[in-house]
Order: sequence, then C-alpha cells, then structure tokens
Amino acid sequence: MLRASKTETPVSIEQEELRGISRTVAEIHWLLLILVLLYLIFGGTHKDSESNAAISSGLFFYAALVMTFRYANFYKHETRWKIAFETVGMVAFITWVLWYTNRLASPLLNAFLLPVITSALTLGKVFTLLTVALIAACYLLLSGTVAPDLISLPFIGAFIAQIAPVLLVAYITTMFSADIRYGLARAKVLSETDEMTGLLNVRGFAIAANRLFAQAARHGRPTSVLMIDCDNLKTVNDAHGHAAGNDLLRHLALSIQAELRFTDVAARYGGDEFIVLLPDTPAKGALEVAERIRGRVHGAPIQTGNREVTSSVSIGLASYPEDGATLDALAAHADGALYSAKQDGRNRTVKFRAAPA
Repeated sequence: MLRASKTETPVSIEQEELRGISRTVAEIHWLLLILVLLYLIFGGTHKDSESNAAISSGLFFYAALVMTFRYANFYKHETRWKIAFETVGMVAFITWVLWYTNRLASPLLNAFLLPVITSALTLGKVFTLLTVALIAACYLLLSGTVAPDLISLPFIGAFIAQIAPVLLVAYITTMFSADIRYGLARAKVLSETDEMTGLLNVRGFAIAANRLFAQAARHGRPTSVLMIDCDNLKTVNDAHGHAAGNDLLRHLALSIQAELRFTDVAARYGGDEFIVLLPDTPAKGALEVAERIRGRVHGAPIQTGNREVTSSVSIGLASYPEDGATLDALAAHADGALYSAKQDGRNRTVKFRAAPA
C-alpha cells in the first residue's frame, strides 16, 4: 500500500543521480584521452621522442586512473569527492600534456575547459572556483614566469586575457547547472505534492514515512498513524458545488497541519481521505492529536458564498508496535478503525482493536 520502491529512498535517489553524473564524467575522461591520442598520432611532436614518450606515459597513467575509478570498483558507492579527485587528476594530466606540447602555445590549451565543465556540472560553484584557481596556477607554471614579472601590467593583462575564457565557461556552465538543478528539484516537489491541498501525495508520503518508520522500528520508538476522512464532502459538493468541496478539502488540510509538529508527516491519501504519521508518539498522544484535529475542523466552518458550511471528520488510529509491525499494517489497521468510526456515527476518533483470538 505504502511501499516506496528502493529507487525512491533519498539515499538511492542521490546514488542514482551520482551514477548518471559519473557516466557523464567517464565520457569526458575518454574524450580527453582520445583528443590527446589523436594529437600524438597525427599532430604531435614526432621529431621529439622525449616529448612523445612523456605524453605516452601520461596517457598510460591517466587511463589507469580512469580505469581504476570507473571500472575497478574503487568505491562501492559514487561520491562527489570521488568526482572531485578525478577532476583534479584531469587538470594534472592536461598540464602534463601541455608541458610537452609547447605549453601555453599548445593547440590543446582549451582542454582546460573540460575539467571546468565537469566541475561546474557536478560539484557546484565553490569547487568550480577552486578548479579555476588551480588552472590559473597551472597557467603560471606553464608560462615559466618568474616572481618579479607577476606584478607587471603587461603580464597581468596577458594573463587575464588567457584565463578569461575559462572563467566565462565556468560562470555560464555553473549558472546553467543551477537552473537544471532547480528545475529538477521543482519537478520532484510537484511529483510528490497534492496540487489541491499542498500536502504530500501518496508517493511523497511513502518516501518520507517509510524512512521515518524504519528509524522508529530500528530504535524501538512508538509511532502512530491516523487515517482521517471528511464526513460530508459529497453533501457539500451536491449542495454548493465542487468549488465549495475543494475549499472544504483545503480547509481540512490546513486544520490537520495546524495541529501537527514539524516532524509529523501528513498527506492527502485520496478523495476526501488523509493520512498522518506521528513519529515518537504512542497511542495516547496520537489520540490527543486526533481529537484536536477533529475539534478544529468541527469548530471552524468555511464560508461558501453567503452561507457557512460546517464539517466534521472521522479518524482511525493505529500505533506501533502494538497494532502492527510494518507501516502497511498500521495504515490498514488505522483504515479499519476509520471504518468503525464511520459506522459508529461519524465525527469521532476510534483506535484500532485487534479481533479476539
């Protein structure tokens, strides 16, 4: 009922994102290797065997680094630190190649843009700035400039002109990456939120509640589930129209949220039914919360046109560990208690009671 798939837990979602990023980084690695290899074959320093040997050794060690991180299971899980280490390795390899291919006059100088793009897309603004700073230091190393020349205006002007494309690419790519991340985060929120009430939907509830319930079960802490159903939504819809019914649902959602802690999780379960998870709350405390919600709903009518509409809710309650060992069991038992509340006359809270053996 409420089982979220393994790919929906926060940890696995992050791992899935990092795996996708990692695949992109692997493509950048191979692109750089192929680029240098093609230069070595078709446009390299054929007359300089020492330079060729140095570049070839660099290719070998860099390929070994890529193979170790990408395909030798160096880490069991993807991490951003791993990608950061690879990015630094990429800068070091490019600097090595440029050293043996005419330094700052090398046709491969723009390869420095690859680690900048990698960092901007995957590691955020701060590490991108650090990457740019590292590349700037490599520029100084490749220029062979001595300390006194660093403060001369001609050198500063030339250095800014050389590093400007790197800074520009870093800025644009970082902004682009931030926009993508914002869009993805917004889409994720929308996919887990009920548009009508602003509460979580069933999927969003399953992701949050399964994590919290697993923590409660691990540490033996009491946890309760409330199933809440509106007693007269159909009557309001028939008498006042669906717009009034929608107002009633939003009123119920606000009334529920007003009685919850920030650690509690509420969701629209479907139609006029809501579900609430109360971590670290035994049955007695959950009953008090349920009664406050019921009293707030009944004591605050909504205004529809020139008329006030009074509503009420029925609530079913089940608690861990006495009423079930899983979240699905608690939800099912709370739903059964809700049905009993409806049968007993509505506008009441009923706690689940197991049938006599």
